[in-house]
Amino acid sequence: MKRGIMPAMDKTSSPLLRRGLIALAVVAVLAGLTFVLTRPKPIAVVVVAAETGKVETTVANTRAGSVTACRRARLAPPLGGRIDRLLVREGDRVKTGQVLVELWNDDLSARERISVEQRSTAQAHVREACLLADTARRNADRTRALRDKGFVSEERVDQAESEAKAKQAGCESARAQVQEASARISASRADTSRTVVKAPFDGIVAEVNGEVGEYLTPSPPGIPTLPAVDLIDDSCLYVSAPIDEVDAAQLKVGMGGRISLDAYRGKHFNGKLRRIAPYVLALEKQARTVEVEVEFDSPADIRHLLVGYSADIEVVVDARDNVLRIPTSALMPGSRVLALNAEGVLEERKIEAGLTNWEFTEVRNGVSRGDRVVTSLERAGVKAGAHAVAEEKPAAKKP
Repeated sequence: MKRGIMPAMDKTSSPLLRRGLIALAVVAVLAGLTFVLTRPKPIAVVVVAAETGKVETTVANTRAGSVTACRRARLAPPLGGRIDRLLVREGDRVKTGQVLVELWNDDLSARERISVEQRSTAQAHVREACLLADTARRNADRTRALRDKGFVSEERVDQAESEAKAKQAGCESARAQVQEASARISASRADTSRTVVKAPFDGIVAEVNGEVGEYLTPSPPGIPTLPAVDLIDDSCLYVSAPIDEVDAAQLKVGMGGRISLDAYRGKHFNGKLRRIAPYVLALEKQARTVEVEVEFDSPADIRHLLVGYSADIEVVVDARDNVLRIPTSALMPGSRVLALNAEGVLEERKIEAGLTNWEFTEVRNGVSRGDRVVTSLERAGVKAGAHAVAEEKPAAKKP
């Protein structure tokens, strides 16, 4: 009986077991799918590996600066008058002493010619008077010799000597008239020169105001007017820019720096701090600045620059080479960073920062070389403990 019953029980339990195993498998698959479908997706973050390089502490301008010429003259004649000759145009290069503008001055030129003729007349009078004085002196000498021999009286000698002295005085008076005539010529030429505008230095004409026949009016005291000619010495250029008064205390003349121009994006020019203004500008109550000047290191850099270009400067206050650094954009308040670990989880780390600028920050501890720090902190969900996937960012060129 026992042998006959046992086989019947095995046949009955086998289908039940298979159905149970299948149900368990289905539950496991559904649980796995549920986990996969409900698990938060990893956040894509931009990461940059910590590396060694150069870090600088710099001071930058608070508002845009500008390229300025070392010498710039807004020229105008001191006298008003009608433009008679306009000898330059905008963009012309001129030499020192070259005539740029001349007002009508025929009357002054005529006075100068009169003075020249008067001097010529005075010089002729000098020759005549001095010749007579020389003859009178020789006559007095002969009269004195005749007196010594007893041929003439003492009275005759006195007369001859008096005449010689009078003639000599006339000679000296004539010479004084020549000097006076020369002074009148100088005064006339000075009056004439006030109607002529000459270049005080080599440069380029930036602006010309007026045309031949138009009347130029001199600028009254305290009331600026347009110059007749705006002359720029473009052989010497520098950048003038405002620095916040807090940063200005760190600066010293001679510090190196970099100049960037909107007209030459992506290119930097090396420069040197040449001047720090000895006063603070208070254009606005909340914006007090100090004007500084940075000159270009290489004359070749300024060959094609234009005065008035907008410019920004960075003055290097301190620099360190071969230090561990991370992008400054990875820093959070309190000297904290988010690092992406090997498990794909973001972890927060406290670091000790050293030198810093807008691009890089020196890391003394808290991060090792090769550690990947997050720079896309503004993305939603980026926080410690979140799962993330790296979106590699090309490393910046080492300065």
